[in-house]
Amino acid sequence: MSAYAVGLLSNLQFGPDIVTYLQRIDATLTPYGGAFLVHGTRAEVKEGVFDGDCIIISFPAMEQARAWYESPAYAELIPLRAQHAQSTVFLLDGVAEPNYRAESLLAKLGVKA
Repeated sequence: MSAYAVGLLSNLQFGPDIVTYLQRIDATLTPYGGAFLVHGTRAEVKEGVFDGDCIIISFPAMEQARAWYESPAYAELIPLRAQHAQSTVFLLDGVAEPNYRAESLLAKLGVKA
């Protein structure tokens, strides 16, 4: 099952550290099968408030996502980003079924339809 790393960044202070971060992050993803799905784009907010950048990186499975985030190569880069932006970063599993439907959650929760 695919997994995703999601980063929500606001108040980014672009400078030499961010340039270095961007130049080096791709190499940290390669060993874990990570690939950018969304990077450096502003959301078209329809509900709530979010004024920042959203990054979504896909991985083959949660094991690879965790291994990437916890890798020494990526650990070196975290301060370059974290010292220059307010960040929320999280990992999450994708849905397991190729034709997943929202109502599938009801059975998982034991709710009778």
